[in-house]
Amino acid sequence: MLAQSESVFALSNGHVGWRGNLDEGEPHGLPGAYLNGVHEQHPLPYAEAGYGYPESGQTMINVTDGKVVRLLVNDHPCDLRYGRLLEHERVLDFRTGVLARTARWTTPGGQTVRITSRRLVSFTQRAVAALVYEVEPLGGPATVAVQSELVANEQLPHTEGDPRVAAVTRSPLVAEEHFAEDTRLRLVHRTERSGQRVGAAADHLVEGPDGTRWTAQSEPDVSRLTVTADLVPGQRLRLVKFVAYGWSGERSLPAVHDQVDGAVAAALSAGWDGLVAEQRAFLDRFWAGADVEVEGDAQIQQAVRFALFHVLQAAARGEERAIPAKGLTGTGYDGHSFWDTESLVLPVLTCTAPRSVAPVLRWRHRTLPAARERALQLGLAGAAFPWRTIDGAECSAYWPAGTAAFHVNADIAMAVVRYVRVTGDEDFERAEGLELLVETARLWRSLGHHDAGGVFHIDGVTGPDEYSAVARDNLYTNLMARRNLRAAADAATRHPDRAEELGVDEEEAASWRDAADRMAVPYNESLGVHEQSAGYTRLQRWDFDATPPEHYPLLLHYPYFDLYRKQVVKQADLVLAMMECPEEFTDEEKARNFAYYEALTVRDSSLSACCQAVLAAETGHLRLAYAYLREAGLMDLADLEHNTRDGLHIASLAGSWIALVVGFGGMRRHVGRDGEPDRLGFAPRLPEALTRVVFTLTVRGRRLKVDISSAGARYVLLEGEPLEVLHHGEPVTVAAGAPADRPVPQVPARPEPQQPRGRHPAGLAEAEEAGGGEQVVGP
Repeated sequence: MLAQSESVFALSNGHVGWRGNLDEGEPHGLPGAYLNGVHEQHPLPYAEAGYGYPESGQTMINVTDGKVVRLLVNDHPCDLRYGRLLEHERVLDFRTGVLARTARWTTPGGQTVRITSRRLVSFTQRAVAALVYEVEPLGGPATVAVQSELVANEQLPHTEGDPRVAAVTRSPLVAEEHFAEDTRLRLVHRTERSGQRVGAAADHLVEGPDGTRWTAQSEPDVSRLTVTADLVPGQRLRLVKFVAYGWSGERSLPAVHDQVDGAVAAALSAGWDGLVAEQRAFLDRFWAGADVEVEGDAQIQQAVRFALFHVLQAAARGEERAIPAKGLTGTGYDGHSFWDTESLVLPVLTCTAPRSVAPVLRWRHRTLPAARERALQLGLAGAAFPWRTIDGAECSAYWPAGTAAFHVNADIAMAVVRYVRVTGDEDFERAEGLELLVETARLWRSLGHHDAGGVFHIDGVTGPDEYSAVARDNLYTNLMARRNLRAAADAATRHPDRAEELGVDEEEAASWRDAADRMAVPYNESLGVHEQSAGYTRLQRWDFDATPPEHYPLLLHYPYFDLYRKQVVKQADLVLAMMECPEEFTDEEKARNFAYYEALTVRDSSLSACCQAVLAAETGHLRLAYAYLREAGLMDLADLEHNTRDGLHIASLAGSWIALVVGFGGMRRHVGRDGEPDRLGFAPRLPEALTRVVFTLTVRGRRLKVDISSAGARYVLLEGEPLEVLHHGEPVTVAAGAPADRPVPQVPARPEPQQPRGRHPAGLAEAEEAGGGEQVVGP
């Protein structure tokens, strides 16, 4: 479990990331120190060349590791694989943002010591991380040596992945400068292919008994401070280490050198206690507007706070950088960012930490030149954003998933719309937002076409479900494109002068509205369900009864050709469309659609459970929704997909909030018609396993608390002007000091939907046997 725990205990601020490795560096599962955006390139060779294939891949690299503090006790290196470990505890405190560790270890020679450490990655000083390391002898005197290091090109464990990636990550940094003097350390390196310069500096405070001494030395890949002391019981050696990082693809070596020296000096000035106080104040503000209280399931209570903390860590100080799918907790997916950032992660941040959202969207805006170039290469207008990327260039070598997954453009556009609606940030809409909406709308208008009857079709695309590809009229893509086209036309109307600068005239805006109004919406009349794509329901069904449990995930055991031509769903696709575009479906359509696609969805993706939880709750299947909530929430804490070692599933973590707030809270943005304003609505209902759920949202400068229990729902305005919301469709005005209480209607009775054989969510059977899910546990 070592590598899994390193991901779980990772610290980050969206700019700097430290995996939760043991202080001494070894043993480790995967050592990791990361800087958001720092990567190396590698070639993407193809057996058969094809026009438009991406030429190079990108992978996040392990940069200079500043958290290593090696310990020797009477010449015995502290390595928990040797000697005797008497006690070991680590605690990640979501209130303070500090990872604390306590250990008692006996050397092979019989000397026992107590080790305590604390570390943080600062939310307030984005380039800074710091730690405190203390050692104390127990039972007898000891000579101890503490070696604090900056180390580059750490030896990584062998992996069985792409050998091209392995070659790139083996020694990705080329030394340019190394320095060690008194208590100060510094290393500067560069990447060979991507041309990025990375600097790291450290300074220390040393506390020990008389006679404590230290020396500093450096070489190209290691800069080290060695502190030695003779200790007797009751004495301790204490080392405070401040580390600062900087990187650039353009700045000179002296500039990066000065940057990291300046940042570490600022950290030293604040001191450890000052950094901790700043961290606590930052998190106090976050939790005041983001916390979710859950009564009835202590595991889910911990899981949702764990999720919110890590989602915040992935974005807080990213500052015009992407949010990787694993955050800065590991190298899974090569550190790439995908569409799930805009669809699952940003909705949570928009309502809980809105200041962290605009920078992510500005990063997308900053990559517009690459997206325009990609669209031009594909013979399209506007911008074609990449399916997976680090710096804005498409780096998926598998074109049916990469090139054809155009829905990412609408996902980005809808993130813009959601952010502006929730925050009222009109300056952002006028500047970056409108340009993103315009360029993505232009893509849809050029990608699709009107048939002889005037219906607008979008052919040859891949939706969110990766077990279908190059389909006609993927419903999710079409509905999201419709919203994108209308949003672009509306925003151009609100900002006519800015629209004129972007070359948008009335004719172009009218063509967007016309395409949206005539968008194809595949529907099977005989079955009474919408189709995931045109003709999808006429495909042969996958033989789930003949598929053994060990053959999941299917993509590792069956050819994509077989998956693509049958009805089997990797992850929520049409169900996601109902979650994102609820106004497009009636309640009965949602119920029929959910039941139909539930029987086809195998959830070979961590992105699926939260979406299924939302629609299960909305259609009245509360036990099922609760089981999916647990799957999303415990994805990493219980290592459900057996790959948490590679980093956390940030979108699935965000999904636990979505399952609670959008699912059981029934939160929806009701789109106004014919000039009416949009309104925020709730349709709360709880499963029997949960007795109370309380969450807080930030909406247009207001803080709204929603308190749901078996007694009903209470809406409390904590801050701001009065707010009108909808409760199960009924308007409710909430003002400060005047909470509004409303009853929760009964859930409509419907037949329980069935999952593919062997693919029901963990704990569903226990939930049914318990009559409400009280005994549900993870696997």
